[in-house]
Amino acid sequence: MDGTVLVADDDRTIRTVLTQALTRAGCKVHATSSLTTLMRWVGEGKGDVVISDVMMPDGNGLEMLPKIQADRPGLPVIVISAQNTIMTAIKAEEAEAYDYLPKPFDLPELMKRTAKALSAKRVAPAARADAKERPEELPLIGRSEVMQTLYRLIARVMNTDLPLLVTGESGTGKSLIVQAIHDFSDRRTLPFVHADSADLIALEGPSRLLAQVKGGTLVIDELADLPEEAQARLVRMMDVPGDHAPRFIASSQKDLAKAMESGDLRQDLYYRICGSELHVPALRERVEDIPLLAEHFLIKAENEGAPHRELSESAREVLRRFAWPGNVRQLENTVRRLALTSRSEEITQADAEAVLGPQAGPQPAAAGFANEKLSEAVGRHLQRYFDLHGDMLPPPGLYMRLLREVETPLIEIALAATGGNQAKCADLLGINRNTLRKKITDLDIEVTRRRKLM
Repeated sequence: MDGTVLVADDDRTIRTVLTQALTRAGCKVHATSSLTTLMRWVGEGKGDVVISDVMMPDGNGLEMLPKIQADRPGLPVIVISAQNTIMTAIKAEEAEAYDYLPKPFDLPELMKRTAKALSAKRVAPAARADAKERPEELPLIGRSEVMQTLYRLIARVMNTDLPLLVTGESGTGKSLIVQAIHDFSDRRTLPFVHADSADLIALEGPSRLLAQVKGGTLVIDELADLPEEAQARLVRMMDVPGDHAPRFIASSQKDLAKAMESGDLRQDLYYRICGSELHVPALRERVEDIPLLAEHFLIKAENEGAPHRELSESAREVLRRFAWPGNVRQLENTVRRLALTSRSEEITQADAEAVLGPQAGPQPAAAGFANEKLSEAVGRHLQRYFDLHGDMLPPPGLYMRLLREVETPLIEIALAATGGNQAKCADLLGINRNTLRKKITDLDIEVTRRRKLM
């Protein structure tokens, strides 16, 4: 790499690591813990690429992006942030950041993106004349890799005109995502209309819908449940939408490929509505988000009048172990009930087990996967990860990212199985004890935690 990189991060370790890595790669580096200093450097014409954290002691890195674009049109800015929420991804996309990586980031991946930014010729984006006010918070919670991927996809498709299909099991939050895509898009000041089969079957129904939505967002829930006549009318609506074309968004918890095979869904409708697809993961696919979601719902319940409650670590473990067939909706209802029924400020393991019942213990393997080989299970989850990206490829650096995803739970489970004895654990894994210690430190694994098999 050849060029000058400006690094702004309040974490000294991150500044040191990035400075060393970029210098070894052939770059000149200026690193600072101050946005004020960063903006001075930008104003002086220094730097070919900026790498900036969001939350800094003297300001917000995302809020500086318009000023950077004004001072230095086309200067690539790579945003890194521990504030791994959908809002961070959306704001980074809308502020025309060159790229966005959530912390903790993969260093080789960041280096690749920096090299790409150094070689890119960027054109300064035009200011949006139709920008409107919007809410500042969006209640999509999750820091897992699958949710970070979903956040990035939402940010990319939010302001396109492509029809959109949102899929996922009941209770995963499809309706919330559909509403959010409208509320945070350029169409947010236009109508948000739900269409049902009665609206579509009526002779004048489609024309009334188009007049009502007026170029806003038209939502169709459970696409495969529409009768044949309604599906045919929807196809015609999408082919000839009129002068003020709406954004078509459909949602479904069904397997639409099977629905097409069985004849319940027209192929031409599926291919029209699936301009882009967002798959919302089930809660069991992002177990690491459960404590974060539970804390959010406790705060929400308290704001609505429930007493102040906190989860004990043992109660968190009960929630993590549960199968959650009703997904996030079931978790919210459970947490609200715990907030009201717990006898003390701290919600205990007994409290959680009393509400969840006998299923609160370790769950048996699903009948369909009981005899599944490990390689088949891994392959199934990998395919789901690729499917989450639709027509796009996952971000580069996939190999090392997946190794970390497997390595952390493997070491945690092995430690739990050996009672926290690192010598036995190292022997079980077939690695040197010093190697195990280093991995525990690097992966930030809590040795004292007794993680049980799920």
